Amino acid sequence: MYKDTLSLEKIISPIKEDLSLYKSEFKNALKSDVTLINLISRFLIRNKGKKIRPSLTLLCARLCGDLSTNTYRSAAMMELMHVATLIHDDIVDDATLRRGRPALHRIWKNKLSVLMGDYLFSKALINMVKIRNFDALDLISETAEELSAGEILQIEKSFTRRMNSDVYFKMIDKKTASLISTSCELGAITTTSSHEDRKSTSEYGTALGMAFQIKDDLFDLLGSTEDTGKDSGTDVKTNMVTLPVLLAYENMKKKEIKSLKNKLKNKNKSKTDIKEIKNIIESNNGFDNAKLKLEEFSNKAISSIQRYPESIYKKSLIDLVHFNSSRVK
Repeated sequence: MYKDTLSLEKIISPIKEDLSLYKSEFKNALKSDVTLINLISRFLIRNKGKKIRPSLTLLCARLCGDLSTNTYRSAAMMELMHVATLIHDDIVDDATLRRGRPALHRIWKNKLSVLMGDYLFSKALINMVKIRNFDALDLISETAEELSAGEILQIEKSFTRRMNSDVYFKMIDKKTASLISTSCELGAITTTSSHEDRKSTSEYGTALGMAFQIKDDLFDLLGSTEDTGKDSGTDVKTNMVTLPVLLAYENMKKKEIKSLKNKLKNKNKSKTDIKEIKNIIESNNGFDNAKLKLEEFSNKAISSIQRYPESIYKKSLIDLVHFNSSRVK
């Protein structure tokens, strides 16, 4: 782990010009003849996040070769799909905040927000067709399916109370890691025909995606709304079981597990309830063991790209892994 955490801006500085071209592609992809769509699109652009996924597409492309028009299209497409899933996730979770601002459905209500998410998915499909690369088309189609399947799997296991760590890792592989992995692999697909490059970038993205979700799980319980820009304890409040909870179960007796599950089932949890749940998880090493898993996946991500020669792009990809482990929001 680095002693000094680099800023994200510094990490992605080697692709600063590439990101400018990506932004133009992304804005063009959002354009519509419908005024209301353009109004909501401007809100989404202003409410921009870290640009992790497009940055990964561009960095992996630079790692493997020279960028093409399809690289920028792919980066824009991945961000369109990501934003669409966030809109739908916020509706499902009834979230109030996204990146420190009101979630889209809090302003334009559920019906319009669902339609906007669908619109973004359709724009992503249009971009996908423009790429005219069958390997890319296959990969993106599979990823779209994985995203929905992962979300539904989470809800299913939450209802049946049959979530465990094995199911959890399968779920986040589909729900989070698949999109990040595809973002990375598209960088390779649009710059080279090497299967080794595709394999390395895909493995890097999968491991980073798993680490990214584990970090978010830790934030859900340990972060504050001010730190994260979204509701703290949302998953616990809605009984969506996260990794620290599952790992705490592994160190608890049946009676203790039942007691914690009953606390989690309470739909109207107070701040005191959340604090008590945190203390139980901490005393049963839930947080510590989740951090060990975070480190394990982070190391896998770095190992997957070690075969590449040293470059500013490889360094940025490694720095992104450390950035995720150390980020405060």
